[in-house]
Amino acid sequence: MLLLSFYGFGSRTEMRRIDFTNTMVASSETARDINRGVLLNLIRRRQPISRADLARVSGLQRSTVSLITEQLIREKWVVYGAMGRLPRGRRPTFLRLNDRRAIVVADLRPGQSTVAVADVNGHFLSQEAMPTPTDPKTTLEQLLARMRHQMKLHSDRVFEGVGISFSGRFDLTSKHVVFAPNLKWSEFDLKGPIEKATGMWVDIENAANACVLAEVWFGHIEKVRDLVVVTIAEGLGTGIFSNGQLVRGLNGMAGEFGHVSLDPDGPACACGQRGCWEVFASNRAALRYYHESNASSKGPTFQDLMVLAEGGDPLALKALEKMAHAIGRGMRMIVAGLAPEEIVVAAELTRMWDRFGPIIEAEMVSGVLGGRAPRLRPAIAEPSMARLRGTVALVLQKHFGPSIRGMQTSTAPKRAVVRAQ
Repeated sequence: MLLLSFYGFGSRTEMRRIDFTNTMVASSETARDINRGVLLNLIRRRQPISRADLARVSGLQRSTVSLITEQLIREKWVVYGAMGRLPRGRRPTFLRLNDRRAIVVADLRPGQSTVAVADVNGHFLSQEAMPTPTDPKTTLEQLLARMRHQMKLHSDRVFEGVGISFSGRFDLTSKHVVFAPNLKWSEFDLKGPIEKATGMWVDIENAANACVLAEVWFGHIEKVRDLVVVTIAEGLGTGIFSNGQLVRGLNGMAGEFGHVSLDPDGPACACGQRGCWEVFASNRAALRYYHESNASSKGPTFQDLMVLAEGGDPLALKALEKMAHAIGRGMRMIVAGLAPEEIVVAAELTRMWDRFGPIIEAEMVSGVLGGRAPRLRPAIAEPSMARLRGTVALVLQKHFGPSIRGMQTSTAPKRAVVRAQ
């Protein structure tokens, strides 16, 4: 039970089966893997921390803690930190994660994408923006060039892998991008060429799911088991964290509430349908509302619209209020269908949460069928950083849980750690 619940926490993979008839594996290797993951996560969340405190918090014997932490130090996941001070006795040595290990991450969005390098604590060392071509092959070429540049900027780091979030869906079976209407991509192999070019394992995730991982990994929400993140930008997506696991569904398509049609006679959506939730509640919808009330031929960007609203422009405020009502109405589907403990909004709109949050919440609460309404709040980080932080967690999570042998399906080298050239 411990293995299943721990490994499922924030996992991007489906539940793995353990052969419990193999008593040697169940009693030794599996237990050691579980304990390793438990201690590594405790160090990550509570660093700097002493071995004595690790034993106290984890409930493991001090000898077990010493053996595992020495292993983590040899593997260079953990390093010694400062010495502690006590009234008497031996001074403890604190442990922390080795922030010389780094991850290359990217967030692919229509119009503009971001490539960055982060350390294992989710601290970003550098980042750069690039235009996102509508042709996926051109995007791939430019993405690889920016990744190489970022790695050269940090040639003293050891790179663990590549994490990518994007506005669409990635099929775990075919390893291809299969649904990216706002990027205007057809089915495309993004993972394979990057693994071949970098020699590193590449993990790809939907932007909304990446935001879920950012909340779970960096948000200190250990007690929340049912969470939905609604991401709002050019489109609208939802990531579902249910009973302590990231929900992927058939073909990795779970959570596409943004493409549920609310009005078959409504505006055309990029997915090919009409009247989807996305066309009423996205940034593009707010711009459309503004254009409808403003005869000016030259319209603002969404960032311009936010600046106008913050300055008190009545037309901008009216457009964003209409968007907020549409967001809340669509959330009724989530409340009725999933009944999560929390709904988190990752959107530029949350810059004015005091004004628009109550509008969204009032619409959402009106759809509660019974009992307590979910807690509604903005994401812990602004949207672009939430997606990037989620891709850091995407790469790291396989190291911080128990390793399940024989499950690797990537064509990348088994040891995905490289140094920048």
